[in-house]
Amino acid sequence: MPAKVHAVRLRPDIASLPAYVPGARTDGHQVYKLSSNENPHPPLPGVLAAMADAAQEVNRYPDMYATDLVEALGERFGVGADRVVTGNGSVAVLAHMLSALCAPGDEVVYAWRSFEAYPIAVQVAGARSVRVPVDATGRHDLPAMAAAITDRTRAVILCSPNNPTGPALRREEVLTFLDAVPRSVLVVLDEAYVEFVQDPEVVDGVDLLREHKNVVVLRTFSKAYGLAGLRVGFALGRRRLIRGFRATSTPFGVNALAQAAAVASLRAEDELLSRVAAVVAERDRVTQALAEQGWSLPDAQGNFVWLPIGRRARAFADEARSRGVLVRAFDGEGVRVSVGEADANAIVLELAREWLSLR
Repeated sequence: MPAKVHAVRLRPDIASLPAYVPGARTDGHQVYKLSSNENPHPPLPGVLAAMADAAQEVNRYPDMYATDLVEALGERFGVGADRVVTGNGSVAVLAHMLSALCAPGDEVVYAWRSFEAYPIAVQVAGARSVRVPVDATGRHDLPAMAAAITDRTRAVILCSPNNPTGPALRREEVLTFLDAVPRSVLVVLDEAYVEFVQDPEVVDGVDLLREHKNVVVLRTFSKAYGLAGLRVGFALGRRRLIRGFRATSTPFGVNALAQAAAVASLRAEDELLSRVAAVVAERDRVTQALAEQGWSLPDAQGNFVWLPIGRRARAFADEARSRGVLVRAFDGEGVRVSVGEADANAIVLELAREWLSLR
């Protein structure tokens, strides 16, 4: 007879999963939340009306295939609806990709520090993380990442702009990297913050799709489009790959209100560009002010700024909280500060000035 088991046991690797740390919540007092890279602007014009219309039928299941949204995205990016897959945020889409690709013992390579959901998604898929340190300027070390690929590597994740450090990958360095990657390895280009990029040399994932069959582009409506509360992410790639990712996706993964809001957001591109320009202008104002104070910062191409203050990260975040601003501390590494309302940014700048003077 089998040995007696006295409790339900989780997979050992699941029990040891690192916890995803969300941006801190407010406690009812006047607090500015600059810890989650959210868009400080409300939904784009037409979005609330579209959600209200969709709400009339929430007794029904949503369109399982998000047909209207997938078609709108295919048209927007010129790739066709059969090369688009959606999910409950880009994190869910990534998880579905890795589930379709990885078996126990397989490896996934990514830069570190980067998006903290990566190690969780890799481990849940049963694979092993291979972390390659970013360089001293917070950039991906692409030659080192290429060297880390083995015959067990199933995917490489590139985050551009990199969350939380900020630099974006440039086209020529990515093309050189892709030449070194075996065609059997999937390269996931996570462009969650691509709308905020201003560097003209930065790679455009959609352009890469035309020449590289092993590239998939991952994007989201949570940041520039301001739909973080609705959770809509999507990926663009080759038809064969997209079919596989759809097969592993959660049924009805994007709810009806989220689908309607995302389609309406795509129709408000002029207003989107205006809001993105406002965020970028504020980001540039903040980074310039920090540089004038004496801070040495990575190139900020997202809607956030990285303060590389190492072991003092938690103390900085605690002091910011005491002044009514929530920022995201990465213990022992640095602090990520989202670009928010001007009043909130002013508090951070004053704290940063004082902090630097105490070194």
